[in-house]
Amino acid sequence: MVYEEIICNVIEGEAEKVVELSKQALAKGYPATVILEKGLLAGINKVADKFRNQRVMVPEVLMSARAMNAGLSILEPRIKAKKKWGRRGSVVIGTVAGDLHDIGKNLVKMMIMTTGVRIIDLGVDVSSKKFVHIVQKEKPDMLMMAALLTTTMPMMKQVIDELIEAGIRPGVKIAVGGAPVQENFSREIGADYYFESAAEVKHFLDENIGKIIAHRKT
Repeated sequence: MVYEEIICNVIEGEAEKVVELSKQALAKGYPATVILEKGLLAGINKVADKFRNQRVMVPEVLMSARAMNAGLSILEPRIKAKKKWGRRGSVVIGTVAGDLHDIGKNLVKMMIMTTGVRIIDLGVDVSSKKFVHIVQKEKPDMLMMAALLTTTMPMMKQVIDELIEAGIRPGVKIAVGGAPVQENFSREIGADYYFESAAEVKHFLDENIGKIIAHRKT
């Protein structure tokens, strides 16, 4: 099965093979979103599980991320072409200051694309001031922050504190995630949601973005 081959090669960090398999899957008529979920997503989730349990090191995770991103580059044009029309809310997403990793962020971004929600991607190493500025400017329905390093997790609280100081915290829902982040941490810093995986983000938005938009208008 092509999905299993993609999973194995993502885990092994074989970027060229992942590209080849992704192209083959598309040529055979497999939907890009399914290749993403059952292939790339499933593979990187296995790597993330091993990382949480300290069974792989960061360099190995980065190799797998490179392979995943290579596959994403093949799927992205097809996913964009199939996204739903119309504005279905907006999300600002970024990796917090001090953290240069975009593994989880990019995967979440791709999953959001399949929902039709507008994405404002700030990239990596995003300062708290930039997060606050963009929230003020764009007025998104949600702000999603990612961290791969435990040392950068406190930056999430700093962003939330600065949103409170700016008086705009009540106007945006905040979600956090990343390999070292846990649900109890998200509660402690005052986030609204914690997502363990990119698939959870997609399912949440499919079910709840309409409710969040409606609530903001009341």
